[in-house]
Amino acid sequence: MSDGAAWQGNIKARLYERVRERGYDSLTAFAESRPAVPLYVLADEMGNDVAAVQILSGLMYEAEHRNQVTRLVRDVLVRELAERFPNGWPDVLDDASRVEVAMGLGSWFAYTPLTHRERVDRAGSALLANPPPIGWCPLGPEDELLRALLPDNEA
Repeated sequence: MSDGAAWQGNIKARLYERVRERGYDSLTAFAESRPAVPLYVLADEMGNDVAAVQILSGLMYEAEHRNQVTRLVRDVLVRELAERFPNGWPDVLDDASRVEVAMGLGSWFAYTPLTHRERVDRAGSALLANPPPIGWCPLGPEDELLRALLPDNEA
């Protein structure tokens, strides 16, 4: 991707071509087949001419049309946590792990549409104020704790 190939040509057509090559009819179906896999890994799997932000944009487009944006927002947090804490929520929130939590929550907030940012901010604050159990590792957007923090009532 460093040569800029991800930004050349018809990005949307390329994404859906890659998805169909893998046997899926949507980016959502492709992403759901790879739960808790960071977005950049999904992009790498599709080729060096696909960027993670393109995957996110396509997923957001599909989620908006399916009225499942909140579910996608939870999914993005799952992927962020999996990237930063592959062994689950840390047992101690020392300086290093607090930085990782802050970076993960910050990325999550940044990837969240404006319609959901207030809810995501409250959910992130709740996670920091009442940390989940040690080793907590949500496997997808339907995780019980995540659904409690960010229920499906669409904004």
